[in-house]
Amino acid sequence: QVQLVESGGGLVQAGGSLRLSCAASRRTGSNYVMGWFRQAPGKEREFVAAISRTGGMTFYADSVKGRFTISRDNAKNTVYLQMNSLKPEDTAVYYCAARRRSWNDGPLYDYDYWGQGTQVTVSS
Repeated sequence: QVQLVESGGGLVQAGGSLRLSCAASRRTGSNYVMGWFRQAPGKEREFVAAISRTGGMTFYADSVKGRFTISRDNAKNTVYLQMNSLKPEDTAVYYCAARRRSWNDGPLYDYDYWGQGTQVTVSS
């Protein structure tokens, strides 16, 4: 089992930026496709972004395209989510996730390991 710890959440005004980080417990970053999800109060968890094992491929939910950027540093065993032009509707708990299967093996919203989440609040 992979332990994932998110950080970087906080309170920001609309139009601002935040950078989330997700650190894995062991240096196996290149072995996992990584993703970010979020869950707003009263809503289901939704997919935000995914990145392939080496970072060569990324995929984003339509709601965040052009505003969010997922990246990874396998040497640091860390995945990032740069969030720009934040909107109040981006307010949610953001979760980091890892999956054992490869990029093209199954839906990119199917993951095996999850972090505890970090709160992002965007004020209007």
